[in-house]
Amino acid sequence: MWNAIELMLICLVAQAALTDLALRKIPNVLILSGLMLALILHLLSGPPGAPLSQWLAGACAGFSLFLPLYLLRGMAAGDVKLMAMVGAFAGPWQALEIAALSTLVGGVMALLMLSFSGRWRDGVRNLCRIGKPLLLRLLGMPLLPVPLSRTASVGGIPYGVAIALGTLGVVVWKHH
Repeated sequence: MWNAIELMLICLVAQAALTDLALRKIPNVLILSGLMLALILHLLSGPPGAPLSQWLAGACAGFSLFLPLYLLRGMAAGDVKLMAMVGAFAGPWQALEIAALSTLVGGVMALLMLSFSGRWRDGVRNLCRIGKPLLLRLLGMPLLPVPLSRTASVGGIPYGVAIALGTLGVVVWKHH
């Protein structure tokens, strides 16, 4: 049986996915509302003190898991904030599972989008451009900055959909 925290989380990530598909952004009001709902539901559902630490640890874990992708310009800020909200509901360990599954789903989405758009060469070029300095660094050479431009992108992914599917997958698997 699903609890109120899981049901509310599924509803919120579904709304985020739909909004991301339609508008290509995830509204801050959805994230902030979700964070507050998660806090309230945690406070109502557990022993004093434990829910607050679970909420805070989950939000920090969710945020920090996708922050490096944002800093590398591989993800939008709304996606990072959405993952923080998911972590606030799910807690730190489940946030890690959701992030891992969401990353797999996002990778499949990226491959599908590249294949349908016919931009495979551009995608491989971008991966080589990013990966070459890292490979050289592993071989002992100094790390040089990689200039990236906005025009080099092969397209954005509505990552709210990947996060929603990853969340749903982990919650369903938990009850399987």
